[in-house]
Amino acid sequence: MKKTVRSPGSATIINAIATGFGSAFGIGLDIKCYAKAISYGIECSNDVGADTELMELCVKKVFNHYGVDQNEFGISLKTESLLPMASGLSSSSASSNAIVKVTSQIIAEEFDLKPLKDLEVINLAIDASLDAGVTITGSFDDATASYFGGVVVTDNKNRKFIIKEKMDDYPILIYMPNFHSKSGDSNVERMKVLAPLVETAYDFACKKDYFKAINLNGLIYASTLGFNSSIAIDALQSGALASGLSGTGSAFTAVVSEESIDDVKESWMKYEGQIFETKVDNDGCKLL
Repeated sequence: MKKTVRSPGSATIINAIATGFGSAFGIGLDIKCYAKAISYGIECSNDVGADTELMELCVKKVFNHYGVDQNEFGISLKTESLLPMASGLSSSSASSNAIVKVTSQIIAEEFDLKPLKDLEVINLAIDASLDAGVTITGSFDDATASYFGGVVVTDNKNRKFIIKEKMDDYPILIYMPNFHSKSGDSNVERMKVLAPLVETAYDFACKKDYFKAINLNGLIYASTLGFNSSIAIDALQSGALASGLSGTGSAFTAVVSEESIDDVKESWMKYEGQIFETKVDNDGCKLL
């Protein structure tokens, strides 16, 4: 038995580390997870050479949920990613969502059980990410934007939605510098100092003024974490509707119009790194 699940990444509107409240939206860059049932054990691999601890934890969470003994049944899975790792684009959330969902689908079919419900998938994926130390807040905002697509505003501590809706189908540009920044390694205390300012940005998100929220949040966190805020300002000056640091970096995202794509890309050409062109994702995590 074989199954495949794709799961998109997400871009930050509000980084939840400072306050526990966050916001994100799905983007078209995704991770695909190819899985098949095997006689026993858990076999994990990926195309980027990353450690497989998180992958294995995700599978074990699902096995434990169903009471499946890996000595009596197994799964082999591989992920292929269009998402840059450790970039602030929710590669861990996308991977965890895909792995938990595809493992659930295979076990449910193999043993004539019900697949996990959407929020069960998300919560097991978050639990695995917390155990692996790849997230600070649990990233309920990133995980749900990845899983459902569209835009979410969330209470990460209590894993609750404040807003969950589709987002207009804007083109998205991503600038990725030649270095990575792991969320789990970030200076939490330094970020929490600016919580009052982040709350102002969060108020914009709650009012669905997502572009102002992206701009302000991005400037706050870029300054706090030592990233070059000129990257976002250059994009705005070149016609971007919104631009800011995503997650704890190192990627910057820009929401653009069709007319401003080339101008924004040109403004980023002077920086070393890569520029990706994608769009808002409203489809989310799907079985292919």
